[in-house]
Amino acid sequence: MKRAIAGLSLVLTASCATGGVPAKEAPKITQSANAKVSGNIEIWSWDVAAKALQRLAPEFEKANPGVKVKVTDIGYDNAYDKITVGLKSGAGLPDIITLEDTAVPGYAENFPGGLVDLTSVAGKYKADFDPAKWQAASTAKGLYALPWDSAPVGLYYRRDYFEKAKVDPSSLATWDDAVKAGEKIKQATGKRLFVSDLTTAAGFTTLLQQLGQGYFVDGKVAVNSPDAVRALTLLKTLKDKDLLQNEKGWDGRVTATKQGKAATQPTAAWWSGTLTADMPELSGKFGVVPLPAFDAGGSRTSANGGSALSITAQTKNQQTAWAFLDWMLASKERQVSMMRTEALFPAYLPALSDPLFDEPQPYFGGEKVNRLFADQVKEIPPVQLTGDDKQAEELLKKAVSACLLNGEDPKAVLDGAAEQLAAATRREIAS
Repeated sequence: MKRAIAGLSLVLTASCATGGVPAKEAPKITQSANAKVSGNIEIWSWDVAAKALQRLAPEFEKANPGVKVKVTDIGYDNAYDKITVGLKSGAGLPDIITLEDTAVPGYAENFPGGLVDLTSVAGKYKADFDPAKWQAASTAKGLYALPWDSAPVGLYYRRDYFEKAKVDPSSLATWDDAVKAGEKIKQATGKRLFVSDLTTAAGFTTLLQQLGQGYFVDGKVAVNSPDAVRALTLLKTLKDKDLLQNEKGWDGRVTATKQGKAATQPTAAWWSGTLTADMPELSGKFGVVPLPAFDAGGSRTSANGGSALSITAQTKNQQTAWAFLDWMLASKERQVSMMRTEALFPAYLPALSDPLFDEPQPYFGGEKVNRLFADQVKEIPPVQLTGDDKQAEELLKKAVSACLLNGEDPKAVLDGAAEQLAAATRREIAS
C-alpha cells in the first residue's frame, strides 16, 4: 500500500508509547503441530488491504469449517490512534492488525509486550520474502510481523518530454546522467525533472535507502553520515538547477502529474495504480525505468511504502491467527490473486515468478512494468528501522526544508539534526 502521508505511521508510537507502560518481553508464539484451527478471529485493516482480506477470508473459512474471520475496516486516518490506544491500555485490540513497515519496529520497541514474536513459526520463510521488508518487520529481539506488500521504487517518465528533448530514458544510468538529462528536458520543454514536496523528508529518505542506510546505523544516529550528506546534496543540486517542482502533499503531487509539470516521478510500484485510476487520459504517455544509481553499478531501486500483518498479544486464538497469516501471505496463489485484484505488490518472492508479472500493460505503451518492479524487489537495500525513526523524521523535515528552500549547506543542517536527535534519544552519533 502507498503511504499517503510519509511517516504518519509512527506519530503516535513515538509520542504516546511512554507514560508508565511496564517493560516486558514480547510473547512468543506457541503452536502445536496437531492442534486444530478453530474459533473466531478479527482483523483490523483499511483501504484496499481491507478489501483483499474481506474477499479472501471466506476461502479460509471454507478450508477450515467452523472458523469465522471478521475483517474490520478501521480507516487509515484513525488506524494508528486506535492501535496505539489499544497497545497502551492492553485492551481493545483484535487478533491481527495491519501495520505499515515503518510502524512495526516502533511498536515492537515502545510496547515490548504488545505484539507476538513470530520467529519460531515464520523464521523458516525468511529467504522467501523481500529482504528489506523482512528487516523492517524485525528488531534485534524478534520478528513482529509477516511482510505483505512490497514497494520497489522506479523512475516513471513522460515519453513525449524525453522524445522532444531527444533524451533516451535508458541512458539514465546514474544520477549525474539524470541531472544532465533534466537540464536538456527543461530547455526543450520548460518542464522540471520531477515533483517533490520540499517540506518533507520523503525524497531524502528514499534516496538514503537507495544508498543502503536508514536514520540509524547499529543503533547510532546516522542522519549526517557521508551517505546522508550525499543524498541531500543531490536534491540541493537539482533544486539549485531549478529541476524540482515543489508541490505540497499527496494532492499536489497528483495534480502536478495530471497537469504534466514534470518529466519524471521517482516513486514506488503502487504509483501505477494512481496513474491508471486517476489519469486515464494520459495512457501511453508514461514509461518506467530503474532509478538512476549514485555510482555506476550501484543500487537502482529503493522502497516507499509496504505493509505487514501482526498478531497482537491480546489474541485469545493464537493458533488460528497464525494459521491465517501463513495461509494468506506465505502463498503464491493468494499473493498473485491480491496483485491481480487489489494491485498489492507481493513481498513474497515466489509469487513474482507468476506469468501475471510478464503481461504487457497498455497504459505504459505495452511495457512489462510489473516485471521490471518484480525483478527489483529482492534488490531493495534493507535498512535499520527503530522506535525513534519518527523523531528523526520530524527533525529531518526541518533540515531538508532549510537546505532546499533556504539554501543552507547540506552537511551543516544534517550535523545540526544529528546533534538534536542524539540529545533527544540519548543515542550516540555514528562516527
